Amino acid sequence: MSISSTPVAQFTVWDYVVFVVMLLISISIGVYHAVKARGQQSNSQFLLGGRQMTAVPVAMSLTASFMSAVTVIGTPAEVYRYGAIFLLFCISYAIVSIVSAEIFLPVFYRLNITSTYEYLGMRFNKTARCIGTSFYIIQTVLYTGIVIYAPALALNQITGFDLWGVLVATGLVCTLYCTLGGLKAVIWTDVFQMGIMISGFLAVIIRGVVVQGSFERIWNISYHGGRLNFWDFDPDPLRRHTFWTIVVGGSFMWTAVYGINQSQVQRYIACKNQCEAKLSLYFNMIGLWITAICAVFSGLTMYSIYYQCDPLTAKQVRAPDQLLPYMVMDILRDYPGVPGLFVAAAYSGTLSTASSSINALAAVTVEDFITPHITFSDQKLSWITKGLSLMYGLICIGMAALSSLMGSVLQAALTIFGICGGPLLGFFLLGMIFPCANSIGAISGLAISFILTLWVGINGQVYTPLPDHTRPLHLSIAGCLFNITEPLDPVTGSPWTTINPVTELNSRPAIADTWYSISYLYLSPLATVVVLILGLIISLLTGGRENNVDKKLLITQRDLMCCFCFADTSDHSEVKDTKEKLDETANRGKENLTFSHQELNFSEKRDHILVTTYL
Repeated sequence: MSISSTPVAQFTVWDYVVFVVMLLISISIGVYHAVKARGQQSNSQFLLGGRQMTAVPVAMSLTASFMSAVTVIGTPAEVYRYGAIFLLFCISYAIVSIVSAEIFLPVFYRLNITSTYEYLGMRFNKTARCIGTSFYIIQTVLYTGIVIYAPALALNQITGFDLWGVLVATGLVCTLYCTLGGLKAVIWTDVFQMGIMISGFLAVIIRGVVVQGSFERIWNISYHGGRLNFWDFDPDPLRRHTFWTIVVGGSFMWTAVYGINQSQVQRYIACKNQCEAKLSLYFNMIGLWITAICAVFSGLTMYSIYYQCDPLTAKQVRAPDQLLPYMVMDILRDYPGVPGLFVAAAYSGTLSTASSSINALAAVTVEDFITPHITFSDQKLSWITKGLSLMYGLICIGMAALSSLMGSVLQAALTIFGICGGPLLGFFLLGMIFPCANSIGAISGLAISFILTLWVGINGQVYTPLPDHTRPLHLSIAGCLFNITEPLDPVTGSPWTTINPVTELNSRPAIADTWYSISYLYLSPLATVVVLILGLIISLLTGGRENNVDKKLLITQRDLMCCFCFADTSDHSEVKDTKEKLDETANRGKENLTFSHQELNFSEKRDHILVTTYL
């Protein structure tokens, strides 16, 4: 074990084989869907899978899309250092799934849109649409580059995995299957990668239980070490994680992801009917629960092994996100191929996140910046979309390379990504809830909210919160069997001797201990509320909206009262089949043949739809 002087193992040939097989299977899924749709893939099929997807694969894709390698590696380290309170995010996931399924989904689904930000153009104006899309593109490119780079760095320093080789390989593989197969390839690859992620967690947990002798021992050590801190009801907003920050702040943060983020919305509106779309969100909730439970128990397992010799304090690792890879190479060294499975799990998270981002970036660029201004045939538009997928994939690889030069800016970039979601969530809610809101109020509220949260978020990185609010739970090095010459602070990773708390506190402005120290989870609800309040006030001061708002653009009482699958069962496939029947009939007819008020019965469960067509 690592409490001795025995060095941690390095990768073997079998570990590389397992990792390469994972990449090859991902590519083959993309090639399969490209060949299957050869010559028949329209732009709608490329971006939305022809709107024929079913609930289970979409649910697994939704879960995998934001369960990145940062989650696979970072969450167990979070639990190891701060305790299992992270599991309270399961409550947030339930709230978010219900809100997304019963409030946001009906609005987006009945509008039959491809880009989420089309809504902003319908509700406000073209400027609002362009602003929303630009926000999304900037934050997604930045975040995706970091998601590709950060885990590669952590794994490189622990396992010896070649950093740049893995960066380029995973980036190119992801770009290739996105460009070839479109959304169907992305979703089915996410399904495979989700299975790999769970397998990686289970390998760690099962081996940890064997090493410790029983689940009960892991639980007891975690309990006596204060890691089972589920119920902390401290209302202090400066505390990093409490029941309130996770349930309230976390719900707002994840609603901004699952409710309005293009990467997620694009998946569930690709379902063949609204019932399947809602089911995908509820199944996704179960997937998030399973992932969170596996990640939390991996963290508790890690604590039970290293509770007497913290590798971070003992300088065996350089950063918290290297703790889990360190443990994998430590306890699984005698099982060739299993460490490779864990690395495949981490990079499956990277691939799923990057592929979702690339596909969504291509979608919003086409729908919001190209088709409103230039008309192309469907075939040409499909090729343009594939070209954009390739371009964005290469940009994300370049962003990953740029991330290697950023150093401390990496954390700032992640903070910027987090605080963009809150203003956008308020932007959408303002339009959906208040008919009187106009474009002036909405854009003004968005701008002020973004500047406020950006200011708080960046300064929160410059002036680190007080130790009382962020210092990890107790970590010991009393059981280490090797010499430690210069213990490190587990918060900063720097030597204890270099920190001068008195000097640091004297140089801090007073606001640093209040606004700048607010929990990062409260940035999203703060931004959302600011947009709603200021946007509504400015809208009323500027005369409100002159024209009546189409009820399709608003959250209606029916949306709130009709739960689960009973609100609407409209089927994209039926609309598509009807259109194809009309086209076939028209081709057989004469040039002057006119169809007037043809009634077609879509199904026994739906009303007749009146279709008028002139040939």
